[in-house]
Amino acid sequence: MSDRRRRAMVTGAASGIGAGAARRLLQGGAEVITVDIHEQGLESLADQGATPLVADLTDRHDRQRVIDAGGGVDWLVQAAGIIRLKHIEQITPEDWRDVFAVNAEAVFFCCQGIGPTMAPGGAIVNISSSSGKLANTTEAGVYAASKAAVLSITRSFAYALSSVPVRVNSICPGIIDTPMQDDVLRSVAALRGITAQQLSEQRTDAVPLGRGATPDELAELIWFLCSDGAGYMTGQAVNFDGGLVTW
Repeated sequence: MSDRRRRAMVTGAASGIGAGAARRLLQGGAEVITVDIHEQGLESLADQGATPLVADLTDRHDRQRVIDAGGGVDWLVQAAGIIRLKHIEQITPEDWRDVFAVNAEAVFFCCQGIGPTMAPGGAIVNISSSSGKLANTTEAGVYAASKAAVLSITRSFAYALSSVPVRVNSICPGIIDTPMQDDVLRSVAALRGITAQQLSEQRTDAVPLGRGATPDELAELIWFLCSDGAGYMTGQAVNFDGGLVTW
């Protein structure tokens, strides 16, 4: 990397994967704009030097504020996401629209609005999910569909932004220790009539490496994909799941 200080934006930075990414970018010396709808969650990152931006990415006005603030950044990490957990036959059109508004629509339009303005040699990292490739947790069917959309959005913008050049890659995390993961365990276990501990054990048993990962571990992959070391990678969907998915 050059000696110039890089500028970055991270969405969904108040907790989980987004918070881990923001911490790693700050540790790497970047100026980081942290975006989330939850103001309180951004406070600790602000104490570490980040610039907080409270915004609802589903609101067009707020999203434009995010796009304006992100103009000219070197790195964009899109980790904002929500999940609705229901039996698949109970999913409503409102559930579909709400999840896609955050998980796919915001990703598309932030790529569209920020990508062309980014510094040449910059990178976008979109957080998808192993559920974008697998369908075994049917209670998360809408979430899975939205994360599959992220993979397609990533490929499209990898082509569209190649002339800048800005690289666009996605990551498909598996079991990561986040508040969303805790919600999945509680809610899906209740829907299946088992305990959260039983579900956790079942899921971990399906992972060849036999464990989940932390947001800080995943942040190292995000750092790599942003770095010049990944300068020949674009349009990729990188699995980070302990071997759960190998394609």
